[in-house]
Amino acid sequence: MSKTSVAVIAAVSAGAGAAATAAMYSLRSSSKVETVAATPITTTCPAISPPKNSLSVPSPPVFAGPATTFPTPTTSTAVAVPGADSPVNPSGLFEYGFPGPVADVAARRALISSFDRRLRNPHWVVEHITPASLAIRDGDRKHSQFLEDPAVPEKFRAKLKDYFRSGFDRGHQVPAADAKWNQNAMDETFYLTNMCPQVGEGFNRDYWAHLEDFCRRLTQTYPSVRIVTGPLYLPKRDPTDNKWYVKYEMIGNPPNVAVPTHFYKVIFAEDGKVGGNVALGAFVLPNAPIPNEKPLTDFEVPVEAVERASGLEFATKLPVQRRKRLCAEASCALVIKDYADKQKAFSKGKR
Repeated sequence: MSKTSVAVIAAVSAGAGAAATAAMYSLRSSSKVETVAATPITTTCPAISPPKNSLSVPSPPVFAGPATTFPTPTTSTAVAVPGADSPVNPSGLFEYGFPGPVADVAARRALISSFDRRLRNPHWVVEHITPASLAIRDGDRKHSQFLEDPAVPEKFRAKLKDYFRSGFDRGHQVPAADAKWNQNAMDETFYLTNMCPQVGEGFNRDYWAHLEDFCRRLTQTYPSVRIVTGPLYLPKRDPTDNKWYVKYEMIGNPPNVAVPTHFYKVIFAEDGKVGGNVALGAFVLPNAPIPNEKPLTDFEVPVEAVERASGLEFATKLPVQRRKRLCAEASCALVIKDYADKQKAFSKGKR
């Protein structure tokens, strides 16, 4: 990793808040879109269909069950069998089971998620919004309730009791407001596999909510918007020894659920044409109070920075010639609305 890349990730990890996070952006190239060549990868995640000229409300689940897990490797498909001259056979262990890691991938009406069993948070959650999906108002969050996800083995689940009196909100990764087109779709956004512990005042009920609204407003310009959201656990320099450490709180009794230091959103705003252009935007925000006056562009980062920090890849199959920079194509400015009072009334006694 180059010194510049290290500096980018290091600066974004500053836990003091928005001001420290903003320091990283002086290291970005001024306005160029990433030019990393796309390379094919092998993935077990559900494929996302390319945009079509005719856009409609998102379809029902593509899988028969509520969730799907990665297949268990076998000696014939995933592990090389030792030759006759080998005195050992490490793959024999798999007769007793495959240790993992396993990502619990769930395909639901309004989202697809990948769950991290160790940290009890999602790796990522994918959603798709369109003008048509946002125009339908058949769902109401007052009919929804937070739920533990039965698709995840019980010993690896985030629990409702983990959040109780933790001081953190159960923060949606895909917001309930993006799934108003169907009550069942909205209900599914309340699974804890779509949640992370988030600071409430000044973040989940304020700046983060404004960012979610920004994503919805993009459908006024783009007929199809796809969003990937998830947590990050970034290092911070310890002033006592000048070394870098990854440090985050754990909530629950016993401590089960990690509190992310940061969150990312990677946005794909499609022009609606087959093979058309895609405006890419990536943002990394600290899990801390952020003043509403802070420009959203202060949190813009290259997609590659999110990939390096998360260990994920987002656009390997998107040719460079189709990529545009979102904040060069559209106004990356928040519209400040008073979400806090509404959320306080809804979430009172539910944290």
